Parts: sequence; structure tokens; C-alpha cells
Amino acid sequence: MQRRFVIEAVMVATYGQLLVPSLPVDFVLPYSTVLELYEMKDSPEPVMDDPTEDAFVRGKIGELILFFEDSLNRKKIERALTVPWRESSPLILNDRIQFTVVNAVDNAHYGEYFDPVETELLLTASKFDIPILSDQYEFQDRLIEAEVPVQVFDIEDFDYAVEEGAQPQLFDH
Repeated sequence: MQRRFVIEAVMVATYGQLLVPSLPVDFVLPYSTVLELYEMKDSPEPVMDDPTEDAFVRGKIGELILFFEDSLNRKKIERALTVPWRESSPLILNDRIQFTVVNAVDNAHYGEYFDPVETELLLTASKFDIPILSDQYEFQDRLIEAEVPVQVFDIEDFDYAVEEGAQPQLFDH
């Protein structure tokens, strides 16, 4: 059975263990996070603190951009962008990894508490009832504090999330 997770595109490039799951995984990416890849690739600001790691991650970001720019994948993404909240057809990376790009729309529902990308992540997770994968402890803490009805896993717990599966809804209201 395939596991689905909402995640920022750059985290897939940053954390290599995400690309070798024990079971099939569908990474659901709000389109704005795909666009962030271009900004990060060309930014003079380091992505990682260590220069060697920074060069490696920038290379992975470039590879991911090329994957999304593949003509078939580009067409699938463009079709999804015609309607708010439409999901792209699966973008197949290999037999265990696929991506789904979502035309997420920030409706400012959580705008005061979360930045636009965080808002798109949590709205996507809520709308499609799938958990978020994140490495940002502050974001995870704010989700819990605000009692946002989504499940979140730390990236360090990725293997557990894949193998044990995600339970719907972290909070009951």
C-alpha cells in the first residue's frame, strides 16, 4: 500500500533517506514549493551550513528541477495548475517514489499564525487528509499549539511513518 505525505519539495532534495523508502510513497507537493527550488538553486544564500553539503544539496535541487521540467511531467503539472486544488497525475520517479503536485491556494485561513508556504502545506494536508513531513520544529510546535487538525511527522521519523502508516486526524474537535 502506498503512503502519502505532504512535504516541501526542497526537503526531498535535502534528505536523501526520503528517496529510499521501505514501501511505495507519494510525496504531495504544493506547487509553490516546487517554485522555491528555482529560488534556492540560484540564491547566494547557503541552503546548508557546510559548504560541501550545500554543493551536494544544490546538485540534488538541480536534479529535481530537471525531473519536474521533463516534458511529460511539465504537462501533468500544467494541467493541475488550471484549477485550484487540482492534483497532478502521478509523476513517477521510480518503482517506490512518485510525486503529486497540487495547485494549493492560500486562503489566509491560518495567515496570522503561519507563513504562506506553511499555510499551503497544512491546507493541503487537511483537504486531502494526509500527514505532513517536516524538519521544522517551530512549525510542528505551532501546529500543535494552534490545534490544527492535521497529522505531522518529523522527517527523522520518516521510516516509522511509512512502515506503521499514518492515522487520520491528530486532533478531534
